Amino acid sequence: MYLDFHVHAFNEKIAQRAISSLEKTARYTAYTDGTLEDTRKKLIQNNISKAVLLPVATKPSQQKVINDWAKASEDDFFISFGSVHPDADDVLDELERIKKIGLHGVKMHPDYINMFSDDPKMIRVYRKCAELDLPVIIHGGYDPLSPELVHALPEASARAFDAVPEMTFIIAHLGGMYHWDEVEKYLVGKKGNLYFDIAVINRAIEDNHLEYSQIERIVKNHGVERILFASDCPWDCPANEIDIVNNHLNLTDEEKELIFHKNAEKLLKLN
Repeated sequence: MYLDFHVHAFNEKIAQRAISSLEKTARYTAYTDGTLEDTRKKLIQNNISKAVLLPVATKPSQQKVINDWAKASEDDFFISFGSVHPDADDVLDELERIKKIGLHGVKMHPDYINMFSDDPKMIRVYRKCAELDLPVIIHGGYDPLSPELVHALPEASARAFDAVPEMTFIIAHLGGMYHWDEVEKYLVGKKGNLYFDIAVINRAIEDNHLEYSQIERIVKNHGVERILFASDCPWDCPANEIDIVNNHLNLTDEEKELIFHKNAEKLLKLN
């Protein structure tokens, strides 16, 4: 079974426009058209059984609309996180509402909100999420939106986790896209509920920014029980990350099962 922990889709009314804009920024061709229907279809074609939707509020005014859509999108296939913007006057109230309506966690993208991962405003959100028992996932490392200024470097994300060590903190892209030496220095092996997903790391393999040996070292040294299978669909086809885990890392079948779905099921309390 494969549970993809990192998937993006959009309201049908804006999907085409959103994907077109993001394709220009990323300089990648999207794997889906951005709609829930096409996303579900493509993921099922790749043997995905469940997927976690990660919406991103890029403006304070977007919080409620995005979270209402995220909740309405949940079914037996899609599991939704909510999103908040730390600059919103009602950010703490919206976190309470996210918990009340049953969304499974909170996603924030430091580059899209122009805020470092250890900013005091982010720390305030992390603390509230810990209080509410809401997992937090952030983008980690490089993003083409802000290539010269990385808002979630591993050292900053380590400081964020140290500030709120009781939270469940997931750092996407194996802790920090294109910054894996720093991931090993500052994040790998830290105690607590600190997870990495493996979203879109295949792109880094293709770009010669990452080797299988470093992936395996990070996975083993951090603990296979804290690694989550993810693709970042539509920015990669999940078959690529499945191939990495199945064919390029020295893992037992039991360890692969942890990565592919059991860790996520435990984190999300699905069992």
